Amino acid sequence: MRRSALFAITGLVLAGCGQAATPAAESKPRPQTAVTTAPTAPAVPTALTVTDPAGKKLTLTKAPERIVCLTGLCDDILVELGLTPAATTTPELLSRPDYLGAEGTKVPVVPGSFGGEDVARIAQARPDLVIGLAGVHDQLRAAVEKFAPLWVVQVKTYEDSITYLRAVAALTGRGAQQSAAETRFLGKIAAGRAQAQAKGLAGRPVLAMYGGGTVGVNTTDDVLGDFLSRFFGYPWPSKGGGFETAQAYSIEEILTRAPQAIFIQSFVSKDAEPVSETYRDHPVWKRIPAVASGRVFEVRPELWASGRGTRAFGLILDEALAKAAG
Repeated sequence: MRRSALFAITGLVLAGCGQAATPAAESKPRPQTAVTTAPTAPAVPTALTVTDPAGKKLTLTKAPERIVCLTGLCDDILVELGLTPAATTTPELLSRPDYLGAEGTKVPVVPGSFGGEDVARIAQARPDLVIGLAGVHDQLRAAVEKFAPLWVVQVKTYEDSITYLRAVAALTGRGAQQSAAETRFLGKIAAGRAQAQAKGLAGRPVLAMYGGGTVGVNTTDDVLGDFLSRFFGYPWPSKGGGFETAQAYSIEEILTRAPQAIFIQSFVSKDAEPVSETYRDHPVWKRIPAVASGRVFEVRPELWASGRGTRAFGLILDEALAKAAG
């Protein structure tokens, strides 16, 4: 069983967060949220505590106003709550018209590789809180925590995304915005399931894959694969072992599972061929039902690969359902 993200918000009343209920007919367990409130809660919180996936507690003395995002989940949450990051590593996501649009281009960008971001530039944003990805940004902790607390997060299911949305809303006092965003997202999930059933997509096999330096499949152990499996047939279990081994499917193996639609995230430069073009003349690739019927879709990596919040999942669902049914 997967370990769910767990958060404890201490010294803060969460009644205003409007925690909407997840639909009862959920096939997989949702993460739990633990809330403890002092017997007499102060008007202004004296301590705000969150716990990361490894159980490490982080306590803030005041609500954060300037948050630097090192992962797209953070950007997604802040946009859902009506906030703007103090700095970001995913400007392509923020500048999408369904995020901040032109305003997103004004957010300072933190340069550097993923997990090797320029700490000096993070410091220049004068953050009250830095949010990164567990297993990637832990190595920056010693440097970052000289000027700001670092909270690392991890999403394995879309239910985790809801839990993080609630946690950041509690930290920032954005309960009304969180309630509206969560209600909107859960409504989209319910409508998506109904649409998948009505259009005969629930059992139709689809595939999400990626390519760049290597080519792989988003398996059901991956958050994107898990998400798509809630609405479509998704016969792509993890193979075990390391990351590349777990997600390595040959074209012949893909053919045997006969996906009816394929969504590809191509991590290539603008002047390079996308993954679908590199395989175009492959004789086995041509025989895959999705390829033969013209249902191979290049999708935007900044959304499908970086977006891990409720807004991103809602947009991915809209796109996947429309293209799979088209």
